[in-house]
Amino acid sequence: MLSGSIHYFRVHPDLWEDRLLRLRAMGLNTVDTYVPWNWHEAERGTFDFTGWRDVERFVRLAGDLGLDVVVRPGPYICAEWDNGGLPAWLTALPGIRLRCSDETYLAAVAAWFDELVPRLAALQAVRGGPVVAVQVENEYGSFGDDHAYVAWVRDALVDRGIDELLFTADGPTDLMLDGGTLPGVLAAATFGSRPGQALDKLTARRGEQPFVCAEFWNGWFDHWGDPHHVRGADSAAADVRELLDLGGSVSLYMAHGGTSFGLTAGANHDGTRLQPTVTSYDSDAAVAEDGSVTPKFFALRKVLNEVRGDVGDTQDDRWIQPPARLGARTLPPVTTRPLLTVLRASGTEVGSTAPLTFEQLGQNAGLVLHTATPVLPAGDTTLSILGLHDRATVYVDGHEVGVLERETSHLGLTVRGHGVPVRLEILVENLGRINYGPRLGEHKGILGDVLVERRIVHGWTSRSLPLDLLPVDGLWAAAPAPAAAPAAAPAAVGPQGVVARVTLDVDVPADAFLALPGWRKGFVWVNDVLLGRYWERGPQHTLYVPAPLLHAGSNTVTVLELHAVGHDLELTASAVLGEPEEYVEEL
Repeated sequence: MLSGSIHYFRVHPDLWEDRLLRLRAMGLNTVDTYVPWNWHEAERGTFDFTGWRDVERFVRLAGDLGLDVVVRPGPYICAEWDNGGLPAWLTALPGIRLRCSDETYLAAVAAWFDELVPRLAALQAVRGGPVVAVQVENEYGSFGDDHAYVAWVRDALVDRGIDELLFTADGPTDLMLDGGTLPGVLAAATFGSRPGQALDKLTARRGEQPFVCAEFWNGWFDHWGDPHHVRGADSAAADVRELLDLGGSVSLYMAHGGTSFGLTAGANHDGTRLQPTVTSYDSDAAVAEDGSVTPKFFALRKVLNEVRGDVGDTQDDRWIQPPARLGARTLPPVTTRPLLTVLRASGTEVGSTAPLTFEQLGQNAGLVLHTATPVLPAGDTTLSILGLHDRATVYVDGHEVGVLERETSHLGLTVRGHGVPVRLEILVENLGRINYGPRLGEHKGILGDVLVERRIVHGWTSRSLPLDLLPVDGLWAAAPAPAAAPAAAPAAVGPQGVVARVTLDVDVPADAFLALPGWRKGFVWVNDVLLGRYWERGPQHTLYVPAPLLHAGSNTVTVLELHAVGHDLELTASAVLGEPEEYVEEL
């Protein structure tokens, strides 16, 4: 098995065929994909397998192109995907315990598998389809040791029609293999280096079972504020060569990474700080985020073809040429509306004695605007937010007075009061739900209280602003008519969030990279599609715009900027993902 990971949910469906053909041109004979539960059942009991979510079409397309398919249905997938693929409504259930034999959790998984697994079972090789293997759970040994639960997942797959090879996948350490493997089920490994050591560990535990690397980490993902991780082509190719020389099968993770569009990027936590993942999932893969092939593509193709022999379309130049791209240019001046004015007129509002969490509002992602009218004593006053998940912009009487994040929220803000009520507004952003480790399923919003000194502030309204669900035209129309604004606000005005719009005229749609120089933090839509987040702290400084999101003529780019208008919006000649730092993951 010479496989590569590609996630249908991170690639525009109009580009699925292009990306699959590029992977085939590299010499792969198989593709694998996760299936994110929350992508298909965002609301409990409502399932969506249409359009971008048509996993069956993706699997059939891969088969039609001559590729086998490995499916990894979870129910947990990690994948640097929001909440590890678990729906927010699930992790909001009071008292639920995740990824174990908890009856509430198992009942929800069973209902999800009732919808999903028969669709996959119909596409198995034994029934004439391309699916040759299905994974049981996902790297469970990195999370828990409830073997009865893992066996339950295996049985749930079999009972719903899975007849092809089943396997588990865990890091090649005793800790992980002890927790995640099952007797009688192939134990595959996930790693990014030292394949010989992985084989020795598996052989010592499993004898002469086939050696399968379910994820070979030939690149890595990025967090906001951290370096851009890369791995040299020669380094990746050398380890793949060793793995194959040892008789192993491999799946490159990622072969093509794609993009975490919208608000789907997850987050990690290192025990000290939240580490939200960037919008791009390029992952320094052999096939880059926009479909361009990289030096790693050619280094890996050489190794793969030495194993397979010359593979037909690996010499077809169509699949090594870069996709068409719009030329670099500066877009026209933006038109803006004040952010608070827009947000106060958008979404839905609920009153409560305390700020409501995302879970209490039934909201998965985006923003919540909390408003109260406390009296601030005369002089300097310390304002604190307890249990902030994840980031808050604080306003007093419409003026931004500071920004807090999880790690600093307990330090509070010093603001000047006059002994009279003020309009206190706190705009809370969910930076992405944790997708890995024991903090999986953490709730979002203000989980504790807001304090003025030691006094709790009561009497709040909480305005739900799920940006991934709100129509962007409605968001723009919620405020009064816009006024023309310069490309940059005068310095004397101070921080001022805006919603901005600009027109992008296109003769022939093609891929583009959008940069926002001088803009600080926010979200970007192209026409009616939310591309994702941008953030001045990097490392990512451009957003990928796939050609299918554009049409000939005038296109609308909408920016929700949380703090201050930057310079012009620009199209750049290539992606700017940050200063590279060599990284090889070792377990």
